[in-house]
Amino acid sequence: MTSIPTPVTRLLGIRLPVIQAGMSWASSSSALPLAVSRAGGLGVVAAGPMRLPDLARVLDEMAAGTDRPWAVNLPLHRQGADEVIDLLLSRRPPVLIASQGGPRRYLERFRDLGTVCLHVVAGVEHARKAADAGVDGLVAVGAEAGGHPPPAMVATQVLVRALVQAVPQTPVIASGGIADGAGLAAMLALGAGAVQFGTRFLATEEATVHPDYKSAVLAAGVEDTCTVGHGLGLIRAVGNDFTTRMRRLEESAAELDVRRKEFQAATLKDAALHGRVREGKVEAGQSAGLIDAVLSATEVVERIVTEYRIALTRLPLPLPAEPRSALAEGAGA
Repeated sequence: MTSIPTPVTRLLGIRLPVIQAGMSWASSSSALPLAVSRAGGLGVVAAGPMRLPDLARVLDEMAAGTDRPWAVNLPLHRQGADEVIDLLLSRRPPVLIASQGGPRRYLERFRDLGTVCLHVVAGVEHARKAADAGVDGLVAVGAEAGGHPPPAMVATQVLVRALVQAVPQTPVIASGGIADGAGLAAMLALGAGAVQFGTRFLATEEATVHPDYKSAVLAAGVEDTCTVGHGLGLIRAVGNDFTTRMRRLEESAAELDVRRKEFQAATLKDAALHGRVREGKVEAGQSAGLIDAVLSATEVVERIVTEYRIALTRLPLPLPAEPRSALAEGAGA
């Protein structure tokens, strides 16, 4: 059975350094996370938009559906976050991925249960604080990511290198702009221990979003997403009527209240569940332009592994070891 061992796979107990992002509506169910975990990666339930009874049911389905590790993503700013934390503590998820808040709010209680705690960060300062608080690993989200990219818009490649250097003892997971095995190889070369794939898993059979949402992702090129909502909760989404109106308001320096009204009138739920892809928020990353088909989640994982192997064959052969005399001279210089 194929495995790609890294510090992150060892930390999480998974075979492959492939993590499916927790995506509201797309993985707010058990279908996609179960498929990814069964394939050797880490499936992630998106708790953000879920009501407590629905979340409890899905957590039970995850526990019954696989003996392999899985995770829950919890945005700490969501309404009723404390009640969600209480529910998660009662269900003991193997892995928790928290975002949009500080780790001290939850860390000690989950660590006491044996849950591995990962924290989503978008910059060096927050990474250092999370590492100092004692999280087990970091998810570094770069500017290319769909959903909520970092306000500073630092590219994933740069952010990963910065975090690897800033917190060398804490495993880093790269996220944003990565859709295939070549991207996985690149991020591992930069020092990440795994990749979190979001948009690639949106275009899967198990993702519980409307078919028109998946079609919009497939139709997008690498230049067809944009960021809107500056000062309101920045998002990256596929361009449509909503993003056109928002960009016009932002470019004309419209009043904040005017922009907020337009921004809040459109929702991710409208697009993801109801298929209103012209008026809703079709959140997706730049990697949409690298995706050409809706596949099963298992096929996606298998394809990533195959592409990873091919990418490795394209790398130059390792440099020959330097003569011992040269090494000795360098050490004494």
